[in-house]
Order: sequence, then C-alpha cells, then structure tokens
Amino acid sequence: MFTIVPAFRTAASGLPSRLPCRGAALTLAVAALLPALSASPASAAPADDSRKEKARPPANMSTVGGELLGRPDTQVRLKAGAPKLPEKKLSGRSWLVADAESGDVLAAHNAHWRLPPASTLKMLFADTVLPGLPKDRKHTVQPSDLAGMGEGSSLVGVKEHQTYTVHDLWLGVFLRSGNDAVHVLSAMNGGKEKTVRDMQRHAAELNARDTQVVTPDGYDEKGQVSSAYDLTLFARSGLQKADFREYCSTATAQFPGEEKKTKKGKKKKRESFAIQNTNRLLTGDFGLDPYKGIAGVKNGYTSNAGSTFTGVAQRGDRVLLVTVMNPAAQEHDEVYKETARLFDWGFEAAGKVRPVGTLVPPKSAEDEQPAAGHGEDRRERTNASVAGPSHKGVWTVAGITGGVLVALAGGALLVHRRWPLPDLVRRRSRG
Repeated sequence: MFTIVPAFRTAASGLPSRLPCRGAALTLAVAALLPALSASPASAAPADDSRKEKARPPANMSTVGGELLGRPDTQVRLKAGAPKLPEKKLSGRSWLVADAESGDVLAAHNAHWRLPPASTLKMLFADTVLPGLPKDRKHTVQPSDLAGMGEGSSLVGVKEHQTYTVHDLWLGVFLRSGNDAVHVLSAMNGGKEKTVRDMQRHAAELNARDTQVVTPDGYDEKGQVSSAYDLTLFARSGLQKADFREYCSTATAQFPGEEKKTKKGKKKKRESFAIQNTNRLLTGDFGLDPYKGIAGVKNGYTSNAGSTFTGVAQRGDRVLLVTVMNPAAQEHDEVYKETARLFDWGFEAAGKVRPVGTLVPPKSAEDEQPAAGHGEDRRERTNASVAGPSHKGVWTVAGITGGVLVALAGGALLVHRRWPLPDLVRRRSRG
C-alpha cells in the first residue's frame, strides 16, 4: 500500500512542498493573505441576447451512459430514506453528480445538453497535451506563440522573449486559467490547429460525443460546445495523471515575472509574483469557505457560457465528481454554491439512490474488457445504463480539507476502485 501526498507551491517560496506524513491532515500555511481575486474568464466576449430567453434543452439528447441521461430535466431514483435533492436551490442549466470510482451517476439534470464550456474545456486540453511535454522542458516565448488570442482573454502574464518551464505554464493554466499559457503550450505541441485536432481525437477516445473543439482555451467560438457529462469524463480521465492532480489542487504559486536590468544596468534580474487558484471551492472567497475535501478541478466563465465548474471531493472513502453549467441565479459565486449543495447531497445520498446512468470507459478500455453478453457490441456497452465492474485496481486523488484562506489542510488519500482504466491506473505497491 502506498499513499500519495499532493505537492503544493506556496506563495512564500514558490518551491514544491511535499508533505511526507501519512494518514493525517497536513496543514499548509499560505504565506501572506492574498486579496480575493475574481475568477478569470476565458473571454469577455459580447453577451448573446438569446441567453435572456429561458432556454430549453433539446427533446432528444445523447444516451451515452444510459437512457435516462438523454432525457431533459432532473433524473434521480431515490430509495427509501434517501435525502431529497435541493432542487429549489439549483439553477444550473445542466449538472451531474457521479461517483468517481464506480462511475455511477447518482443524479443529473440535462446531462447531455451541449452548451458552451468556457475554461472547463481546459481540462480536456490538459488531459490531451500534458503527457507529451516534460515538465522541466524550457521554452522561450515567441510573438507568434501568443497570436490569435481572443479579446478580453484571461491571462497569467506570459511575456514575449521570456523563458518558462512547462511546469510554470501549467500552473498558469490551472490557477489563473491563462489563455496565454494555453497558447504557448499549444505552440509547443505543434500549433493551435494540431492541438484542436488532438483534443477532438482524445474526446472521441473518451466517448465524449457531445464535445466539439474549436479553440484549445475555451474562448467563445461558434460551434464550440460540451456537456456536463463530457466535462465529468474529462475530469475523471485527467485526475488519473499525477501532474494533473498536482496542478488542479494547487492553491497558490509563484509565477516568473519579466526579466529586467538592475539599476546599474549591467545584470538582469527576474523576480516572480504570486498567483492564486480561481477555483473558489479550493481557496475560498469573501462569504465562501473552501469546501471540505475539495481536490480540484477547473472553473470557467464567458459571457455566453456563463459560469461553469467541475469539482472533485472526498468524504470518508467516497469520492464524488460534480459538474455545474451556467446557473441562472445571479448571486456571487453561485456556481460554487450550487456545486457545494450537490456535493453535500451526493455524500448523504450515496448508497441510498439507484444510479441513473454511468460514466462510460474510454474506447481503449472497452476493448480490454471481456464481452458483456452474447451478441453485445461496443456501442451497446457504451450506452448501457450501468456498466458492471470488470477489473480491480487503485485510483489516487489528493484531497484537501477545508479551512480558512490562509490555512489549507492537505490530506493523502488512497481509493480503491472497482473499474480502473487499465493503461492509466496506478497499481498498488507492496512493502
């Protein structure tokens, strides 16, 4: 058995702080109270007037993961004694609550409604591109790397002709939702067009059929859509990568600034500046405490998409994924409040509801599973309402227990999973 402890980067040092203790809540003191930073949008695109009208989901949506998930409105199957959904306090156009290990979807609302994803699409970008770029690789930014960013894009502060590591750039993507960092990483991956193709191909591999990729950063573009179901698939896949888990659970970090000459003009000096994660369930905000057990994943906002968010949290041995898209309520931090309500319900309801569907495996994992029945093909298995367990293994996720903004506690969590992805899961070690 082994335990993975999350690596955090503090505002004070900018250095990884690995916490080697096992089975205990580990406190990370965040140096210096940072002012509350508003969640950065992927873009500040003009508002779409159609949002003023009460939109309705299509009558016919995808049934990937189960027939009930293709139906409009709320889908839940409560057993005796199960808590009721807080539906009067849920205004998202689409949302989903799932068990991250088994893949059981506990409840959903318009799960396959294809909507603009905003910066939550960066989860797919990271899951696609991150494995191919060594984190210690350095890159000097060229003007062409930053060309074509949408007006009003959220930025971390990448500068032309400055050198950054891949690790630096991923922190900019996850913490500040920096479209500039996305564009540089895309350039390193072979360019925007190639990256979009790679992301679309990976979405297809994950059976995320609601997703159409136009830009790698989530900026509003015609035809760019995803769904609460697909975003949850992206998070689930990404969280099986150690670097992805590290970045999405990092609260604060130091980001390299611009190299400048000293006063004497002879030597050049490069300082760094503090950045804070815009995931408010992770870092908190005025009037909003960090959510106990939160461990990522990614938030987003554009004028057309509204607020979007996918989060993962653990309570006891239960790990849940929640995605919320475009709440109608206009309260500050509403997407986080609704996500927290769904987490609370999901943890209380686990074991007291019948699943309404499942998070399907990737195509490659389907090929490795034994046939489920005579004459049953891949498509039928993909669309099955509940996928039976087929393998045993382990899946790790770094949990963070809530506290105040200046005192986040990091916990090390090892989670047994009934259905692992054979090519991605970290196997149990002995000794």
